[in-house]
Amino acid sequence: MDATVLVVDDSAEFTELLQTYLEQHGYKVVTASGGQEAINHFQSNRRADVILLDVMMPDIDGWETCQRLREITNVPILMLTALGRETDLVQGLELGADDYLIKPFHLTELKARIEAHLRRARMAGWESPYPAYSDDEVYIDLPNREVRLRGKHISLSPTEFRLLACLVRNAGIVVPHRSLLSEVWGPDYLQDIRSLKLYIRYLRQKIEPDPTQPRYVLTEWGVGYRFRDIQNSTRAPAREPRDLLTERPALYRP
Repeated sequence: MDATVLVVDDSAEFTELLQTYLEQHGYKVVTASGGQEAINHFQSNRRADVILLDVMMPDIDGWETCQRLREITNVPILMLTALGRETDLVQGLELGADDYLIKPFHLTELKARIEAHLRRARMAGWESPYPAYSDDEVYIDLPNREVRLRGKHISLSPTEFRLLACLVRNAGIVVPHRSLLSEVWGPDYLQDIRSLKLYIRYLRQKIEPDPTQPRYVLTEWGVGYRFRDIQNSTRAPAREPRDLLTERPALYRP
């Protein structure tokens, strides 16, 4: 895979673990031991396609680093943090992070998140003749405002469609409550979580084969919602090859 990952973490052991794993899966990896080094990387016009950013660092913490990186680059930023409180996660997303993973996490999940962000970044700005999402159950064509469930046309209200479109455009990525409220309802509705939950329920009742067990519109508790990662195929994902890294440190513990 022709993509460069910038790993920003002050733990040499953790950085080496990620570098080894990602390079085994075809990525080029560059590292920075702190926030200022990561900022310098982009200020000197060096390249990266995605950033893995730790929160707790001695020079500049991940929050400030994320905010300053957002001023100079639109590269996807994934926060890697041991801080699991809702306020911490929302803070990172509001400062410009695209996603987060709470330590400990599985390396295979990290790889899947990276791939989702790279696909999203590469599709940005491109008009596609293909539907935004299509499988054996659901068909979604955003430009033509067409949604079908098992071949039957689904009628969505304007609010329901805006909500679905926002989630599908960010498929595979958590969209925070406030971001959804701002885009779908407007900046005056940032606290109206009750309306958001209500419309998520309406949307699930229309597009989910079984609304009680959602497959497409998924909840990230206390943070937001995400549409399942885009896969224009119903084939099961390939099994991860077995190697030392996937056997021993598949679950990283700080």
